[in-house]
This record gives sequence, C-alpha cells and structure tokens, in this order.
Amino acid sequence: MLRVAGVRLEGVDAGRGNDAPAADLSRLAERLRGAYADLAIGSIPGVQEARSLFRALGIDPTRTRPSSEALLRRALRGLPMPRVNAAVDAANCVSLERLLPVGLYDAGRIQGGVVVRLGRPGEGFAGIRKERVNLEGRIALCDDLGPFGNPTSDSDRTKVTAATKSLLFVLFAPLSVAPAALGAGLAAAADRFERSVGGRASESWVLPPAPDV
Repeated sequence: MLRVAGVRLEGVDAGRGNDAPAADLSRLAERLRGAYADLAIGSIPGVQEARSLFRALGIDPTRTRPSSEALLRRALRGLPMPRVNAAVDAANCVSLERLLPVGLYDAGRIQGGVVVRLGRPGEGFAGIRKERVNLEGRIALCDDLGPFGNPTSDSDRTKVTAATKSLLFVLFAPLSVAPAALGAGLAAAADRFERSVGGRASESWVLPPAPDV
C-alpha cells in the first residue's frame, strides 16, 4: 500500500536568509505550466499515483488533495507558491518535482525512534494551521510522544522554524514507486537542503511495506 522513505540532516540553519529555493520553486512552476498547460491535471504523469496512494489510505483525494497536487494546481494556474522559510521552500521543490506528498519535521523535536503505524482510536494531533488532525485508522508517523505527521498534514509540535538545527524529510509513495527511485529522490532532496540551509545528511532509509499499512 505504502512506501515511506526519509533522510535526516544535521547542522542546518533553517532561518538562513536564502531566496534560492523560492526562486527554484518559481522556475519549476513555470516549466510545469509550459509543459502541461493543455493537459487535464489527472493525465499529468505522477498525479494518479499520488491519488491512488490516498485512496489506498482511505482518503478521498478529491476532498483532501495530496500536497503535491495542490502545489501543481497552483503552478498551473500561475498562482504564487507558498512561502514559509528556505527549508520548507526546498521541501516544496522536491514535492513538485516528484509529485509525491512529503513531510518536513524539526528532528530536534522528535523524541526517540520513528515508526509508521495506523492511528489508534481517538489519536490525532494539532496540525500546522489546523486545530486538530484526526488519525484514527490512518497512517501516522509516530515517536515516543505519539503521532507527529502523516501524508496530509504535519504537526505543530514538530514544525520547522528559524531555530531548527536538524531536519527529517519524508517521502510518502505508493508501492508502484520502486525503492531505488525513492532512494534517488532522497539523495536529490538532501543535496537541495544542503545547498539551501546547510548541514549534512546523517542517515537515510526506505522502509519495507508493513503488512498492516
């Protein structure tokens, strides 16, 4: 159903005043607009894969769009790309390049190891600009304190700020995406982060599919 891949970077400066990722994002949006302006969005390569992932997770992608598709729609309409900081801009570049949902977290706020599991009854978290994200029966990234992310939302607890010094970046993909392709995506993401906010990748991984998720 799902593949999850991640890379951790240490020694980053998320508050660095670097406009390069935002400029890259704008150029990428312009290129996609030129390439796909005459196509229905559902026929653009990669869109159906992300939608199929959401359907497999029990999420209606016509009501809750994959973040990658939401970015693509903005690009095709010529709307400004969302701006937060250089780290988030870099993550959005990867999401738009790969057309896959991503997660970006302050690794210093993650307690203990990270596991991927289904949300338990009543579980949820306070999301970024969302009062509560319900996770019962849905895929969740969890640490010792509980859930902190999933393919639709990141938690306020682990959000990236100007004070962030270490990052965890995650790609969510359907099983149709080969592990080697995800590994290449992580390497490209790490390179982009290193150029955008400094630091170095300390580890990366592609989890095997879990039977219950």
